Amino acid sequence: MVRSMVPWSTRFPRPLTSLRRDLSRMMEAFGLDEEWTPYLEEFNPHTNVAETEEAVEVTVELPGMKAEEFNVEIRKGELWISGEKKEEKEEKGKTFHRVERRYGEFHRMIPLPTSVKEEKIEAEYREGVLKVTIPKSEEVKPKHIPVKA
Repeated sequence: MVRSMVPWSTRFPRPLTSLRRDLSRMMEAFGLDEEWTPYLEEFNPHTNVAETEEAVEVTVELPGMKAEEFNVEIRKGELWISGEKKEEKEEKGKTFHRVERRYGEFHRMIPLPTSVKEEKIEAEYREGVLKVTIPKSEEVKPKHIPVKA
């Protein structure tokens, strides 16, 4: 399950992603701040997936974004979250010494571990965190079986 939550890499094929990461670590170890490094890093929101007896809950950190800047969809048993975090361009009189905030497009596809009620899905966005509650269908909810003595 966790392996399937790995964010898509739209800018680099997988083998180049690890090379880019290693190169960035090497530059950082030597104290070099390459100008191109911020452009190679992607914005991939941190995501948690939790399951209760009643529902699957997905929380995604999307700080600084508005609800209309991302999309939430359900497709064939998968939750799709995509959007774009825009870079703030106001730079009058500023000299940046370090830039660590990430911007850009993101796409997350989260396979749902069980059968769900698609028509009852709720999404709420508050204080930079998107919470999607996906109720389980009746057939997959645990049922208590009484034991006769």
